[in-house]
Amino acid sequence: MNIKNLHIGSMIKEKVAKSGIEMPRICKFLNCNQEDIIKMYESYSIDTEVLLRWSKLLQYDFFRLYSQHLILYSPQSSMDYIKKKKTEDPLPAFRKSLYTKEIVEFVLHKIRKGEMTKSNVISEYKIPKSTLYKWLHKYDMMNK
Repeated sequence: MNIKNLHIGSMIKEKVAKSGIEMPRICKFLNCNQEDIIKMYESYSIDTEVLLRWSKLLQYDFFRLYSQHLILYSPQSSMDYIKKKKTEDPLPAFRKSLYTKEIVEFVLHKIRKGEMTKSNVISEYKIPKSTLYKWLHKYDMMNK
């Protein structure tokens, strides 16, 4: 799965194939025809309401793919800018440091296979050094 370049349509198609849900059930649940479903499979992006329905039908959180992309590939913001910007926001605030199990496994896999060094991971993905070392210690202990 390529989290850097998300093609949500192909990911949905892959999940449908694995789940074995029939096309008539999908069409009925999404209230559309077979041609619309095929167009969705070919689409790089999907309306959020439709993606929510897909998530419910397939019992898979497709939005998490985008969250993981943000965690791994969004630039770290300047602290000075954040301090200056302090305004009330009606939307809930999410911390960037919420790493899912998949992200931890992805990063540790890169290190263990020699694809990246610890320093590369810290600079590329902006993961704090202490966090990375905690992961390495925790997951190395689990593998013993």
